[in-house]
Amino acid sequence: MPTMYRTAPPPGALDQDLLALLADIETATIGHFESSGFITAGVRPVFPARAMGRAITVAAPGRDGCVIYMAIDTLEPGDVLVISRVDHDDLACVGGGVTTAAKAKGASAIIVDGPCTDPTEIASNGLPVWCRGVAAKTTSRHTQLGGEVNFPISCGGTVVMSGYCVLADDSGIYVADPARMHEVAVLAKLRQQRSLAVRQHLLTGHSIFDFDRENSQ
Repeated sequence: MPTMYRTAPPPGALDQDLLALLADIETATIGHFESSGFITAGVRPVFPARAMGRAITVAAPGRDGCVIYMAIDTLEPGDVLVISRVDHDDLACVGGGVTTAAKAKGASAIIVDGPCTDPTEIASNGLPVWCRGVAAKTTSRHTQLGGEVNFPISCGGTVVMSGYCVLADDSGIYVADPARMHEVAVLAKLRQQRSLAVRQHLLTGHSIFDFDRENSQ
């Protein structure tokens, strides 16, 4: 590949215990007590989906689609491909071909802070994709401008490092280094258990403030 591309070795694998802990954690629960680490709300799923995994990062400029396929070649099962559109343009770098290739490598999702194309084919492929809408104008792997794989990026206003843990669902996308993600997941699990009790209380028609008073002791 031309020297205008920079690639770093893939990061270490995520701990399976962390992934098990995240299995039923919702990003909206994390949002109750965390303010940073969220990719902008404008990046939405093409179809209702949930995914988690190790971040493989890509900095993709302009019409260059070559760097996307370079990153796909590094994917391992369970990885999340996180793409920064460094020019913030309206070109789609994710479509039917990219999702087909990423799914074949075992990717769990793709996140891009730009548009996608081929939404019907993406839905048919079944690989979850989060993006900023849909566009007919696309990148091309025959256009080679440069780019980076597995270097720090800014995606949707949030710093994402290669090897970060990604949690994405219908409410949003949260990213953090694995140690911080574990801390957050433990807090979120406790909060979700409390939320179940709150829901049962509300179903009886009682005020939520009564619940707070009864459980403040």
